[in-house]
Amino acid sequence: MALRRMVLRDFVLVQSLELDFQNGFTVLSGETGAGKSILIDALQMALGARAESGLVREGAQRADIVAEFDVSATAAAALHQWLDAHGFDTHETLMVRRTVDVQGKSRAWINGSVATVGQLHTLGESLVDIHGQHAWQSLMRPQSVRSLLDAYAQADDGPTLQAWRDWRAAVEALEAAQANATRLRQDRERLQWQIEEMGKLAPQQDEWESLNSQHTRLTHLQDLQRAASQAWALLDGSEGDTGAAQLLSQAASTLAEHRAIEPQFGDWENTLLQLLDQVADVSRSLRDYAQSQEWDAGDLESLDARVSQWLSLARRHRQTPDSLPQLWADWKQELKALDAGIDLEALSAAEQASKQALLAAAGVLSRKRQAAAPQLAKAVTEAMQSLGMVGSQFTVAVRTLDEPQAHGLDEIEFLIASHAAGVAKPLNKVASGGELSRVSLAIAVCTSRLGLTETLVFDEVDTGIGGAVAHSVGSLMHRLGIDRQVLAVTHLPQVAACADQHLLVRKHKTSQSVSSMVVPIEGDARVEEIARMLGSDPMTDASFEHAQEMLAAGKQDVAALARQGAGRKATTAKRSKHA
Repeated sequence: MALRRMVLRDFVLVQSLELDFQNGFTVLSGETGAGKSILIDALQMALGARAESGLVREGAQRADIVAEFDVSATAAAALHQWLDAHGFDTHETLMVRRTVDVQGKSRAWINGSVATVGQLHTLGESLVDIHGQHAWQSLMRPQSVRSLLDAYAQADDGPTLQAWRDWRAAVEALEAAQANATRLRQDRERLQWQIEEMGKLAPQQDEWESLNSQHTRLTHLQDLQRAASQAWALLDGSEGDTGAAQLLSQAASTLAEHRAIEPQFGDWENTLLQLLDQVADVSRSLRDYAQSQEWDAGDLESLDARVSQWLSLARRHRQTPDSLPQLWADWKQELKALDAGIDLEALSAAEQASKQALLAAAGVLSRKRQAAAPQLAKAVTEAMQSLGMVGSQFTVAVRTLDEPQAHGLDEIEFLIASHAAGVAKPLNKVASGGELSRVSLAIAVCTSRLGLTETLVFDEVDTGIGGAVAHSVGSLMHRLGIDRQVLAVTHLPQVAACADQHLLVRKHKTSQSVSSMVVPIEGDARVEEIARMLGSDPMTDASFEHAQEMLAAGKQDVAALARQGAGRKATTAKRSKHA
């Protein structure tokens, strides 16, 4: 996927800019302070870099950046799968957009749909590979060195990292059990005693409510029987008293005598007779309740003892009575976990097994690194020869560690020797800043060829380089541009002369503001810019001719490289056909 177009609004010094990009090698040049890196900064922000309010042009409310990419056939399947998985539309082109306002708040879109900055960042890693002017500094960091070799070896350190985490967890569990063996045994004894004590009660879920209700009923059984007996007597009558049932019957009979005269009396009579039936039913139930409930002091005593035991355990453990069943279950689970923690033999076996798994994963990773190390060293050494470091030898040292680490079993270091028979030493011990920049560029070229990103960006990586070496840098970048899209911010005329497209960044001043603008240049305008980069100010006929010669030489090199590239592609295709 190549960068095809960028649109900037109110970004830093840019008021408004729409710029189309071509395939091949493109350079951006301009005077110091013109804002050559603004496009790179904008591209990085569009692809998920940190957004700050300072990026908004003075006097504006919001900066807006749009980057559009062509979707190549080789990348379409993977890209569309990712877009579909995250709910974004798929098109023949990919468009990302990012805005940031003066409060520092930013928003992002992918193909017109709202996206997170994290999604932009993830997508950006597959779109553009950016090498900054201080990229050589990463060569001093072990993690960066490992990442470079792993990328070249196409080795995934994920399984090793996960195996290391599993092993460390097993080690910590074993060490904790060993250090706390006495305390764990004490905790186990305490839990075991508590579980056994609670087991005497054996509280069941939802038992407390039923038990409490039953206990309350038995406690008041005599009063309940007395109330039922009295109610029964009031309904049926006793000792010569007239009961409610008899009164209802008399009332119904009285109404029946006059219903022929007053029809409504008949309705009331029927209602009273229905009530009489219901009263009779209640009366029989009260009689049965009063006569069938036998007093059993043993049942009450048993219930009273269980309720007391339940309440006592709840108070002791500062729990509500209804939470005891869950507390008992939790203790059992805790005891089970403690038993597993105290089993030092099982923990030791688990630690050994996880370590063996780590060693196996790390071994696979090590073999890939060891196989790729001499290949990367050879490729970088060859690239260094064309960058003015003739005779220098680049070495990738892979040393085995005594103990496995999260990154595996290897300590990796980049070394350099001034000549084939020299002793290879760490880069920071023997290389100057300019040499480190060239080594970094050589590594970037060698590793970028294996990447999936089709757009490579070099932001002043040629700092500290000059003369014939600078021309070699330009040729190297153009060679990359045969298969990839290459964008480079440069101050070297030799590099600019090798480009397929030249973009000039310049400041535009008015009485009220200063803004940056970017324009494609060719013909005399490009010659004049090359002359300016050569240091000619003011322009002279000699500097103009020198710039023309430099561009002509660059075109000759470009043509030769194009023929080499075509031959290389034909050879590759032929080999693939025979394979």
